[in-house]
Amino acid sequence: MTGLPSTIFVGVSGASGAVYAQRLLQQLSFRGCRLALCLSDPGLQVVCHELGITASERDETTRVFLKTSHANATVYHPDDLGAAVSSGTAAPDAVVVCPCSLSSAAAIALGTTSTLIHRVGMVALKERRPLVLVPREMPLSSIHLRRLLEASEAGACVVPAMPGFYGRPQTLQDVVDSVVGKVLTVLGFEHTLYPAWGGEDA
Repeated sequence: MTGLPSTIFVGVSGASGAVYAQRLLQQLSFRGCRLALCLSDPGLQVVCHELGITASERDETTRVFLKTSHANATVYHPDDLGAAVSSGTAAPDAVVVCPCSLSSAAAIALGTTSTLIHRVGMVALKERRPLVLVPREMPLSSIHLRRLLEASEAGACVVPAMPGFYGRPQTLQDVVDSVVGKVLTVLGFEHTLYPAWGGEDA
């Protein structure tokens, strides 16, 4: 792939951090990206809990989630392993799993498939497309670290949700933006979500 990614698959798994996915979808949509979205079953539960979405049906929850994200996306069910985005011949330009549970990271690293998110992540690796994993769980066991290392060695970029504070964030949004901005940087997008480090005089 050359240039900026125009089609991006965003997988939302069951780790805490739905607000990161919400902000990322917004920022990618603002940049005119064609988005594909898949929420795992645990991811759906986390989105409802952390964002206070009270819809009872999956489709309605996803619709509200996208509305609060100010984003448009083609939505896929996690069991739809035959979706076009799961094929190497129709793979998106880039894949982001945000937040990424450690079980999802392990499945992708090991090449196993139980959800569409795992499948699309695995395809990104084999097709040498950008894959960004945003794990948020802590602490990390040796098993978790090994799986993340394997994913990295296979070509994934691991961007842990570890916000920086050198920019002196004043709000929760500032903290969220320090992580989402890192994801955008990895994907090649310019942004002003957090200030660039200015050295000792900053």
